Amino acid sequence: MSQNSRFTPPSMLKNPHIQSILNSLGPRKIRAKRLANKLDSEILTLTAKDGTRLLAEYDRSKTPNNSLIVLLHGWEGSSQSAYQVTTANYLLKQGFDVLRLNLRDHGDSHHLNFELFNSTMTNEVAEAIACFFETHAYEKRFLAGFSLGGNFTLRIAADHGSSLKLTAAVAICPPVDPTNAMTALDNTLFIYERYFFYRWSKSLRKKIAHFPEHGFEHVLNSARTIEDMNSFFIDKHTPFDSAESYFQAYSLIGDRLQALEIPAHLIASEDDPIIPAEDLQQINCPEKLSIELQEYGGHCGFIKNLSAHSWVENRLVDLFRGYL
Repeated sequence: MSQNSRFTPPSMLKNPHIQSILNSLGPRKIRAKRLANKLDSEILTLTAKDGTRLLAEYDRSKTPNNSLIVLLHGWEGSSQSAYQVTTANYLLKQGFDVLRLNLRDHGDSHHLNFELFNSTMTNEVAEAIACFFETHAYEKRFLAGFSLGGNFTLRIAADHGSSLKLTAAVAICPPVDPTNAMTALDNTLFIYERYFFYRWSKSLRKKIAHFPEHGFEHVLNSARTIEDMNSFFIDKHTPFDSAESYFQAYSLIGDRLQALEIPAHLIASEDDPIIPAEDLQQINCPEKLSIELQEYGGHCGFIKNLSAHSWVENRLVDLFRGYL
């Protein structure tokens, strides 16, 4: 690994939990709110072939280089998440136009579709991206995602990369084996499970406010853990009959990425408290996939200073500029 691609945080930022938390909270969140107000984002509703509608925010660089980066957020994040806004702002300054695409039921999009989100829904995301490119021409098209968005990124790159004419893709800290990721979530600091439980519960309450016929208020009132929620929603609101089969459906292990025809990069950290680094060994790595395993970084953090600027922003530019 070259010196430019190695992340080395200052000593006070080497703790993986500090890295993970600063990704979305603290100074980065404050800066993101300020930046979001300055961005002249165009709000788009993109339609998939089956009528599914996804919400996106589109920003144009003041120094364009005829390339666009589609950014995908993580589970229960959105186009307004701190890491999405700060990353978009940095990319815009480097000449890239940016499309921040919300997954179904993320951001303010719960009213757009009746069916609930689940993590296997890559086709509608790919089709929404295709819908965007029907009216926006770019010489270079890139895709980048964080956490679950990184998992989506690699599956979309493998399944639709050529048809979407993607130039390259980058995934940051994607869940590789979702079963192991869920186990890690249960066994790490309790604040992570509580955070995602709270965010998911809040999201589902938004959903049922728009579609009360779903009738799952009793589950939201009685559930105490993510496992409680999974036991109901996987069975009732996905095509899968067990958590095991559901998690396998969006796993990246084995030959899942063998169809990659475009260059893809996976960035992970050894100290990620949510995504076990050893899961990377379960990927039968295709020729088009390169993996960067950093010693530090936590989960999607890679925070390089006390102002909470992320090394990932620089790394994305370095990688994508290599394809211009």
